[in-house]
Amino acid sequence: MTSTGPPGRKRESTARLASLVAAGILLSRIIGLIRLRVFSHYFGLRSDAADAFNQAFRIPNFLQNLFGEGVLSASFIPVYARLLAEGDEREAGKVAGAIGSMLLLAVSAICLIGVLITPLLIDLIAPGFTGAKRELTIRLVRVLFPGAGMLVLSAWCLGILNSHRKLFLPYAAPVVWSGTMIATMLLFGPRSTPTDLAVTLAWGSVAGSLLQFAIQAPVVLRLARGLYFHLDRNSAHVREVVKNFGPVFVSRGVVQISAYVDALLASLLPTGAVTGLMNAQIIYVLPVSLFGMSVSAAELPVMSSATGTSEEIAAALRARLESGLRHMAFFIVPSAAAFLAFGDLIAGGLLQTGRFTHRDAVYVWGILAGSSLGLLASTMGRLYSSAYYALRDTRTPLRFAVIRVALTTVLGYICSKPLPLWLGIDPLWGVAGLTASAGAAGWIEFILLRREMHRRVGDVPSTLPFVAKLWMVAALAVAAGSALRFVPLPASPIVRGLAILIPYGFIYLGVSATFTEDGRRLLRRFTRLVR
Repeated sequence: MTSTGPPGRKRESTARLASLVAAGILLSRIIGLIRLRVFSHYFGLRSDAADAFNQAFRIPNFLQNLFGEGVLSASFIPVYARLLAEGDEREAGKVAGAIGSMLLLAVSAICLIGVLITPLLIDLIAPGFTGAKRELTIRLVRVLFPGAGMLVLSAWCLGILNSHRKLFLPYAAPVVWSGTMIATMLLFGPRSTPTDLAVTLAWGSVAGSLLQFAIQAPVVLRLARGLYFHLDRNSAHVREVVKNFGPVFVSRGVVQISAYVDALLASLLPTGAVTGLMNAQIIYVLPVSLFGMSVSAAELPVMSSATGTSEEIAAALRARLESGLRHMAFFIVPSAAAFLAFGDLIAGGLLQTGRFTHRDAVYVWGILAGSSLGLLASTMGRLYSSAYYALRDTRTPLRFAVIRVALTTVLGYICSKPLPLWLGIDPLWGVAGLTASAGAAGWIEFILLRREMHRRVGDVPSTLPFVAKLWMVAALAVAAGSALRFVPLPASPIVRGLAILIPYGFIYLGVSATFTEDGRRLLRRFTRLVR
């Protein structure tokens, strides 16, 4: 008998946890989109200051992604959650304290080194930046590095809070960071040049990072009762986390190399490519975060806590994978379809203000359309990776990540540079080819993850017929929404977007409710709200 509890109760519990994660992420992403809109208002898309800030932010963000949430979720949460499930709070506190101390020491050293070698980093990640644009980027990176260190410590808080099933706070905490940046731009933007505002905004980002950590720390100290900070690695559990940390760290590093390649290639394209890529990525990751991260984050502690025979654990994983994949597909398919068909409306409604024009919105649409090709694969791949981490296997996802990055690098170069040249396309549109090639590589990685997992735990029932039905419903909703483009509508990008996207969403929801539990549940909730 496994300790995962009755299937019905566990599904309900996991759904509730996933809802908490999704609610926190939704709140933080909404504020993030507001931040992006305010940024677009003051910086536009085709400005050196915008490119410099977005590219500068990638370098310390590299540190955050290497040491942050993804790595700790894979290496720390399975061990810490298992100790809590066994009732050993004292050992759990020792493990959490040791990992927190090691993170603080490592991140402090890397931040110091990063500040010192910033010019070299700029030459590596933005070789296309020269003159004043390069100097501004260097200055911004040196300001932003300490803030990235604070975000890593916030990820440590997230790992502890997730394991204690306190899921809303850590995913909603970035609201404070985004809110601080928004306040900075609103306060200083009207009376600053774009260059001066970029520097001030960098300091605002650091302040927001500190506040994001500060609002989580008291709750962590209250929940982790046996917590104390030390650097002793004698504990077998600490050694297990460190052992798991290595492959996941390398895996994340490999993924970050892919992001580095994207940023490098974008920096070689005309002004606006870097900012366009960043804008599209922020929009693109919204459904990934809401419906991929929420399910994966809720499932990881549950899957990690499963005990029993090998077959019982495998059966639990198969059930969790099947349920999670169907839930993800229900939300991701209409998101991908909307990016393909209505990306200009989405980008225009969110970003078209001030210096950001309709032409810029159409450009971001092209990048979004490329990203949408791999949206479903990248989201479902997160759940399969969580299953590997629950099995204490961090090496298999690493192998497949290396393959994906190799493909992304080769295909990305071809699709962003030679292909537009051969087809006579404006080089600025090479970024759309970059994101499309990443989507193709994401599908290959997903197929490899799925095949190997099924070999270990048995075949998870195929979701292909279910996904095909969802695409048919999405296509019907797209056709109806596209017809509304010919109806006279107000010129406001926000009003036009809502006038088309809301009917699109309701048509998808109404038709899908006839054959999906997710659709029926959402329809019931909406019906209760309007009564």
